Amino acid sequence: MKYRNALLIVLLIVVADQVSKIWIKTHFANGDDVRVIGDWFRLHFIENEGMAYGMKLSESPIGKIVLSSFRLVAVIFGFYLLKRLIEKGYGRGMLICGALILAGAMGNLLDSMFYGLIFSESPYSCFSGNYDSMQHLLQNHNREAVAHFTQFGKGYGSFLQGRVVDMFYFPIIETTLPRWVPFWGGRNFVFFEPVFNLADAAISIGIITLLLFQKKLMHHTGMPQQDAVATNNDTNATVSS
Repeated sequence: MKYRNALLIVLLIVVADQVSKIWIKTHFANGDDVRVIGDWFRLHFIENEGMAYGMKLSESPIGKIVLSSFRLVAVIFGFYLLKRLIEKGYGRGMLICGALILAGAMGNLLDSMFYGLIFSESPYSCFSGNYDSMQHLLQNHNREAVAHFTQFGKGYGSFLQGRVVDMFYFPIIETTLPRWVPFWGGRNFVFFEPVFNLADAAISIGIITLLLFQKKLMHHTGMPQQDAVATNNDTNATVSS
C-alpha cells in the first residue's frame, strides 16, 4: 500500500466528517433531536470541549488548550508514523486502521483549532426540540437559533478552543433497571448513550479492529517498501534476460 493511498483514505474521512459537522452546526440548534430510524437512530446535536464521546481532560480553559495541543502533536506524529509503517512493509489492514485513527484525530482537531474562530455561538435555547423527521425540523425551525459563519477570528472562541461537534445518537435500548440491580437499581438505562461524530467512529473502528485482530495485523513482511521495489525490478530484469 502506497503512502498516497493512505493519505487519500485520511482525506476522504476528514472531508466527510467536516461536511457532516458543518451541515449539522448550521442547521441544528444546540440540543435539537431528529428521529432518523424509529427511536433508536437519531441526529442529536451537541458540542463538547473534550475528548471522544464527550469525555473531558479538565473543566478549565487550560485543559482544553492542553488537549488540543496534544491532538496537534499526535496528528503530526501520526503522519510520520503512518509513513514509517508503510516503509517497514506492514500489511494493508494495519495501514487502513492507522489511517482511520489518524483521520479521526485530525477531524476532531480541526474543530478544536478553527471552529471557535469561524462560527458564531450555538447556545442551548428554547428553540431546540424533538422532531419526527428532517423535513419537520427544517420547516419548523427558527433560523436565528443556529450558528452561522463569521469573519475569521470573530467567532465564539479562540485558536485551539473550538468545541467538537457531535451528532450521531443510537439509544438502542432505553429502560429502567430493576430495583434489585446493585447500585443502579431503579435508574434509567440507555444503550448506546454517547453522542458521537464520524471522526470518533473512525478512531473507534481503527482501534477495535487492531485489538481484535492484532496477531494478524501487527506484523510486517520484514522488507521495507524501497527494498521490495528493488527486488521486483531485479526479478523482472532476470526474467527478461
